[in-house]
Amino acid sequence: MRIRTRYAPSPTGRMHVGNLRTALYAYLIAKHEGGDFLLRIEDTDQGREVEGAVEIIRRTLIDTGLFWDEGPDKPGDCGPYVQSERVKAGIYRKYAEELLEKGEAYYCFCTKERLEGLKTVVNGEEILHYDKHCLSLSPEEVQEKLVSGIPYVIRQNNPRSGKTVFHDELYGDVEVENSELDDMVLIKSDGFPTYNFANVVDDHLMRISHVVRGNEYLSSSPKYNRLYEAFGWEVPKYVHCPLITDEEHRKLSKRSGHSSFEDLIEQGFVEEAVLNFVALLGWSPVGEQEIMSLPELVKSFDYKRISKSPAVFDMGKLRWMNSEYIKAMDFERYYQRALPFLRETIRRDLDLRRIAEMVKSRIEIFPDIPQQVDFFEALPEYSTELYENRKTKNDAENSLKLLQEVLPLLEKQGDFSNDALFSLLSAFGKERGYKTGFIMWPIRIALSGRKMTPAGATEILSVLGKEESLSRLRDGIRRLSF
Repeated sequence: MRIRTRYAPSPTGRMHVGNLRTALYAYLIAKHEGGDFLLRIEDTDQGREVEGAVEIIRRTLIDTGLFWDEGPDKPGDCGPYVQSERVKAGIYRKYAEELLEKGEAYYCFCTKERLEGLKTVVNGEEILHYDKHCLSLSPEEVQEKLVSGIPYVIRQNNPRSGKTVFHDELYGDVEVENSELDDMVLIKSDGFPTYNFANVVDDHLMRISHVVRGNEYLSSSPKYNRLYEAFGWEVPKYVHCPLITDEEHRKLSKRSGHSSFEDLIEQGFVEEAVLNFVALLGWSPVGEQEIMSLPELVKSFDYKRISKSPAVFDMGKLRWMNSEYIKAMDFERYYQRALPFLRETIRRDLDLRRIAEMVKSRIEIFPDIPQQVDFFEALPEYSTELYENRKTKNDAENSLKLLQEVLPLLEKQGDFSNDALFSLLSAFGKERGYKTGFIMWPIRIALSGRKMTPAGATEILSVLGKEESLSRLRDGIRRLSF
């Protein structure tokens, strides 16, 4: 049997990290076995649809490399791939009527008021368990109500006795008492199918072999089995993925500020890093390797290694992983991503490519750049305590002396390239018996006003240029002289 999986999002806004993981796992399951990955847009809940959301879905999948084999813009033999178009084609109505004929479904004409009266509160949540009232209507009564134009829904007719066994690839067999199964609505009063019904019909017609989704749908799954059995269709393999929580072990929500793929990209994360990180939210490869490209994930992915325990969204780990991707990134691509942050921070005429190169291995996300390089634009206020360093044996007094000795040398120096400056200061140190760190520490502090910088003293001298460098060194002497 050819492996066929699908990603079937509702166009309701940005792509949640959990939805991206669902798409990724579905893609990996298919591609690991050389199968097909489908994109289906589930827009039956018209009230929740957000304008532009379909394009967000498409762009996110493209940006992460999850290219689909069949979909709205790549029709195969299972189209249409948009549920509202399938509604217009009469697909769901046809299969609902088949269930009506078999007695596996029935018309329900109950008013909202009557349904409200059936609700009960369980653990603080309102639950509606339909009482099969309309199942007792005679064919004549049903026909009369239909002719009269009374609004109706079509409900699944589930048994009240016995058990339904549902099998999940991760959780194994899940047994449910049929008395707990509600007669869920299949076709709503507006003629649109419910999510649950459309899913079953579409997955069968599109020959989906593996269905990947969050484990919040696990409790609904026995109802799907009842539908498959009612139609006489083969049940696909189900893979229910664990919940994703924040670091406080609460369900990852929009309030976290990083619950969607777009949030993370806007915060300076790299697409490949986000995808790599999301792959590990509930799945672990064989071995210790964590940095994995999409082709490596395809090769390694075994869905049997998906955990049942909640996966914690560890921002610290994502930042680390992102830093590894930035380090490995082609410089031109990196520079184009870094350039907006450099330009908003440094307005002086300096070599931004060299500055970008300095911070490439020192940042975790692109918005880290300004705090690393802002001293190039202007020397910040700083305490002369920074000149003290036990490791290099510097203190305020000998730092002042050092700067006073170095300043005349640099004033006479014509070549302000990094190599020439390093040779000059190394020869100076050898002559005076100074260690390199003893020389470079006070120079770097005077140039940057920072304890930590993305580059050494001679590199900073070279980028700032002679005039600005001498000005800052004189300022350091002045500060240390008081």
